[in-house]
Amino acid sequence: MVLGPVPLMAETCETMSFKENSFDICTVDLTQDTLELFLYAPDGSPYGYFNTLNAALETKGKKLGFAMNAGMYHDDRAPVGYYLENGSELQRVISSEGPGNFGLLPNGILCLRGNRADVIETTRFLSQNPDCKSATQSGPMLVIDGKLHPRFLKHSTSRYVRNGVGTSADGTQAIFAISNNTINFYDFALFFRDHLKLRNALYLDGNISRMRAPSLSRNDLGFGALGPIIGVVTEK
Repeated sequence: MVLGPVPLMAETCETMSFKENSFDICTVDLTQDTLELFLYAPDGSPYGYFNTLNAALETKGKKLGFAMNAGMYHDDRAPVGYYLENGSELQRVISSEGPGNFGLLPNGILCLRGNRADVIETTRFLSQNPDCKSATQSGPMLVIDGKLHPRFLKHSTSRYVRNGVGTSADGTQAIFAISNNTINFYDFALFFRDHLKLRNALYLDGNISRMRAPSLSRNDLGFGALGPIIGVVTEK
């Protein structure tokens, strides 16, 4: 039997421990991997699930590698904050303070452009106006220029399974993490800053957090459809 070429993926996934907490992380190399955002299928319905998105990609001769929920959404799965997918803006930037974690300012935006990804605090994003191909807004920021979000409490009892993303200073790496146990914001942010050594990181969501990581035999199903999904796409 003749096998076709094996798709090259630079994404690496592993399980880490830090301060008695466990995390699954996937590091995406933007110089080699294709990282994309997805929300609505061609019929207008949200993909909602990793398997649904993967099945749709397979009809195009592609497949989904690593994937994760990519920002907060309303009951109808529409994004709460800024959402740009392949140059098409579905929701404007929301810069005002508001209820819930999203409105716990400062929040931020994950910007995908060319062969790089950057987590950018929202007011800075508005002043810089970067030319993103795709972007998703969420909040709060976990780490801002090497400092933890000023409103995080070290001994907070608000604990959930949480997921987030940080980016390297040169933008070539995006590191996605999900906690394998419940964790508060302070300890989650500390993991990004002190263990992953990232100066900017963004909270994506909690409680509903899910990850697909084939190399870890992980493909979270969850109990309901997701809103925005971010993932690595390769040829089959």
